[in-house]
Amino acid sequence: MLRWYRDGVRGFEGTPGTVIPRYIGNRKHEWRIGETTDDTERTLAVARAIIADRSASHTSIGRELLACRKCIHPGIRSLWEFHQAGDPARAATEHDGCGAAVRAAPIGILHPPSAFDDLVDHAYEASIPTHGGSRAIAAAAATAAAVSAGIEGASQQDVFALAERAAVEAERRWPPSATPAFATALRTVRDSLASLSAIHAGDVAGRCFPSTPLTIVPLAIALATTMDSAEAAILVAANVGGDSDSVASIAGGILGAMSPHSVNPEWCAIVAKVNGVDLPGVASRLTPMRESNGQLDI
Repeated sequence: MLRWYRDGVRGFEGTPGTVIPRYIGNRKHEWRIGETTDDTERTLAVARAIIADRSASHTSIGRELLACRKCIHPGIRSLWEFHQAGDPARAATEHDGCGAAVRAAPIGILHPPSAFDDLVDHAYEASIPTHGGSRAIAAAAATAAAVSAGIEGASQQDVFALAERAAVEAERRWPPSATPAFATALRTVRDSLASLSAIHAGDVAGRCFPSTPLTIVPLAIALATTMDSAEAAILVAANVGGDSDSVASIAGGILGAMSPHSVNPEWCAIVAKVNGVDLPGVASRLTPMRESNGQLDI
């Protein structure tokens, strides 16, 4: 990170729309400054599937995911196998990465905490086109639950409690081959960050470097439930390193639900311009489908 950004990442480093210097000539993809990664592309795919079918099924989500083109190469087996199969109804039986969690926010928008069973079931539906491992499903359920509780105005503690409950339930319904570990990792990472007097990227990297299924999503949820600002959490995630885009997208999405005012509007305008996406338009079609009775039911 410091090799390219001596002072750390402080926002969009360079002219939006131009190729990031270290990706010039990259044979996989020349990423541009302000361009969204596959995380946002696939989140929008889940949202479109829900809007089209007024529900969340793995086949309709799979259909939309097949139209996504970013990060499809053998190095990311979960996406590569799905796109090679070309079957929207395909249900993966393995892969424990965070690829399901990064696209789970629309499930949290669709279902309030009071619809807990639907929340967990549909997180599973959104996961299995590419990720059928227990930890991946638990991560998706936890992320969707955190977004759902955040929309209801829940406290940080209650947002975390619902995420933890969803992870426990997902590991119970779709148990791993080994001892359930994701919900435990959630608690461990959050407790570690909560013990810090201030959240700094260097300290976070030393305690929980995001490089495995038991660190990436737990770190994102921990940042979202120990910090107050989506902008600040995104910058911490970006400067931690590792799978920083996944941590930033999940933490930013949860905090965006909890504290919409903490999302940087200038960043949003740049993303919309560079990518030609209408995020408010998608949200305006998705949010009316949510039925909330205002009860958290943690």
